Amino acid sequence: MKILGIQVLKGPNIWSARRRKLIQMRLDLEELEQSPTNKIEGFRDRIEKLIPSLYTHRCSPGHEGGFFERVEEGTWMGHVIEHIALELQTLAGMETGFGRTRETKTSGIYNVVFNYIEEKVGVYAAEASVRIAQAVIDGADYDIDHDIMTMKKMRERERFGPSTASIVDEAVARNIPFIRLNSSSLVQLGYGKNQVRFRATMTDKTSSIAVDIAGNKDETKRILTEQAIPVAKGSTISSEGDLDEVIKNIGFPLVFKPLNGNHGKGASINVKTREEAVAAFAFAQKYSHRVIAERFITGHDFRVLVIDNRMVAAAQRVPAHIIGDGANTIQQLIDMENSDPRRGYGHENVLTEISVDRDTLDLLEKKGYTLESIPGASEIIYLKSTANLSTGGTSIDVTDLVHPQNVFMCERIARVIGLDICGIDIMAENLTELLTDNGGVVLEVNAAPGFRMHLAPSEGLPRNVAAPVIDMLYPPGKSARIPIIAITGTNGKTTTTRLIAHIVKNNGYRVGYTTSDGVYIQNSMLLKGDTTGPLSAEFVLKDPTVEFAVLETARGGILRSGLGFGHCDIAVITNIQEDHLGISDIHTLEDLSRVKEVIVKSVRSEGWAILNADNKYCVKIGKNVHCNLAYFTMDERNPVVKEHCRKGGIAAVYENGYITIMKGDWKIRIEKVTHIPITFNGTVGFMTENALAASLAAFVWGFKIEDIRLSLETFIPSTAHTPGRMNMFKMKEFRILVDHAHNPDGLNGIREFLSTLDIKKSVGVISATGDRRDDDICEIGRISAKMFDEVIICQEKYMRGRTREDMVTLITKGLREIKPGINITVINEGEKAFEHAIKNATPGSLISIISDSVTNALKHVQDYQDKEMGM
Repeated sequence: MKILGIQVLKGPNIWSARRRKLIQMRLDLEELEQSPTNKIEGFRDRIEKLIPSLYTHRCSPGHEGGFFERVEEGTWMGHVIEHIALELQTLAGMETGFGRTRETKTSGIYNVVFNYIEEKVGVYAAEASVRIAQAVIDGADYDIDHDIMTMKKMRERERFGPSTASIVDEAVARNIPFIRLNSSSLVQLGYGKNQVRFRATMTDKTSSIAVDIAGNKDETKRILTEQAIPVAKGSTISSEGDLDEVIKNIGFPLVFKPLNGNHGKGASINVKTREEAVAAFAFAQKYSHRVIAERFITGHDFRVLVIDNRMVAAAQRVPAHIIGDGANTIQQLIDMENSDPRRGYGHENVLTEISVDRDTLDLLEKKGYTLESIPGASEIIYLKSTANLSTGGTSIDVTDLVHPQNVFMCERIARVIGLDICGIDIMAENLTELLTDNGGVVLEVNAAPGFRMHLAPSEGLPRNVAAPVIDMLYPPGKSARIPIIAITGTNGKTTTTRLIAHIVKNNGYRVGYTTSDGVYIQNSMLLKGDTTGPLSAEFVLKDPTVEFAVLETARGGILRSGLGFGHCDIAVITNIQEDHLGISDIHTLEDLSRVKEVIVKSVRSEGWAILNADNKYCVKIGKNVHCNLAYFTMDERNPVVKEHCRKGGIAAVYENGYITIMKGDWKIRIEKVTHIPITFNGTVGFMTENALAASLAAFVWGFKIEDIRLSLETFIPSTAHTPGRMNMFKMKEFRILVDHAHNPDGLNGIREFLSTLDIKKSVGVISATGDRRDDDICEIGRISAKMFDEVIICQEKYMRGRTREDMVTLITKGLREIKPGINITVINEGEKAFEHAIKNATPGSLISIISDSVTNALKHVQDYQDKEMGM
């Protein structure tokens, strides 16, 4: 068997609107298609021995051991691989549970789908699961522990740290969207103008001056001293001469730490001799040239967390340590401590495994111990000089024990330094007494303090310290979202998107919108190309100037990665017609409907689905919506719409020459179609459909009828408003039409329009797209033969796996089937094809440049028109 491809889905998708993080692996079982698991001798015994924890998988029987029962009865290898991939992630500390394995229309080829926590780990799990399955089939040895450790390391590199993750999780719980802005901890919460950013526990409200002050421990101590806050006596040194001065003035014991250090790096405590002081000073200088030397204060290490000037948590921190039993060595005791299930690799568990490093060995040496020493019963051996959880320390929640005056002092410190999220390190016997009474001191103040010790203390109550962060960033009344209207369909989605964006702009919003031409923010194109996928949507939602998003959403992006947003307010499906069939397992219009339906499933419950009542596939989707529903139709007698409105529903209909909103029994006329420029005096039916869809979306959002009317009247079919969509150019003796019609339904719409024009000769410049089925390409020729008197085939690009000659042959075949004697010219260079059509144009003729047959067709036409006008 072999992997044909792996896709990472990151948003609502065809498999699930709720489970947005899925791996989709396309797997060819090859000869294994004929060998289910019950036909592979010893398969169950071997897989059960290799991964016994698969016993917990219930599978379809619905109870533990259910998966092994399925293996015993006989199941396909794709199903086995799905379960292995899920269990691998669980064993690596990432609990997952959703999986689907479905055979495609091609025998032996399956889509294996399962959820992931970290993207790269999910991809690795997919690949490893196939290797493991093959090893079990072959009866070969396999080191699964290597895969698990590799995945753990990958997870630690890729995942959010516990502080960042807690804020993201709290945001998600409040239905606030987030976007990860880099591979580290920079995160955007919310969309567009309502976004805020944070990194770890620094927010865009955090003062840079306050961070600078907190980062300079000497400056912090000076400011706190001036504000009558007790601090440890000491000074900053940078030479051994300074060191001797400190020893003389302060005396032993001392603490040494880098001036600009963090996480306890380079720190040494309880230094009692000059020899130790010189070594500690040199160690600290590895991290900072300037070093703080201060009096070592006995007591306990406390961390107080203040958020938005309110104390929210306090914890006592205990350095990593072991307790002797009089029998085991220090190394054995460390190993026993690390076997505690609460300890894990990196941040995977409440506690971190204790590692042996220079700090550990130095502390042991000071006590005259080595790793092979056997400490006495109940003897406490500290293994780290600082109490950081990342080095194996533990924490005890003491939030409810802090004296009110100490609470006030800590909140005052946060204001004095100016930090919105502030970690205050205190050394004292306890926090239940005033520091001024028990001799406690403030050691330092930290910007971006870690939350882990408060979120999951070793003892005491966990504190949801992420909640006050979100409360600060999004106080009551502040929204995290901006309105999103998503548009999909086979034809008309780009024009509908542009028209909706035009209406939104005319109502005073700064709009960002995506189309198959590019990404626009207000009136500026910022990205050029087909930008209808999730990355383009994300581009708009990241822009802090955007107040309203209108997103064209094509099938390709949905299939590749899912949607680029979790929820939208309005989803519009213009129609579902034959196009792109036979690609990416989409073979029928029912298959295509499942893809288009994804945007409807993403609509929030109080939002709206806008569907085409003249299209049976849209109507079918409408029967299962979980949100508000409105239809549009070209036929006011449409039975679906009549029944919908009879029940009090809303619809947009074309009646008596008007775009009309029907609301129950009421009719609200918006505008006469002949006054709407994109309909070409009402002669282009599909443009009228686009106007109906856009008007209905604008109406249900709440825009006023007069504002919608004005926008319809001012939306001109031109290269500015609708590039490549029904762009008509009048030359002195003939006309040129440029349109992006690229499928039979689109071509038929153009054909209907041409039938209303007085044309003496109709010439078409046409092409097709190579990833369509043979008959789809022939159909382009057939319809073109009914439209044109003469055809120029310009297959310049979009071969997509075919040869140019093959494409031309299929188009020609379709043309000849309908009109055997039609004049066909083949010119596969856009500029030359255009020049040929212009050169041979006759008075009263119309040249139609269809689809992508001419590169930069609009530019050539505009240049020719300017030339004629003498510009």
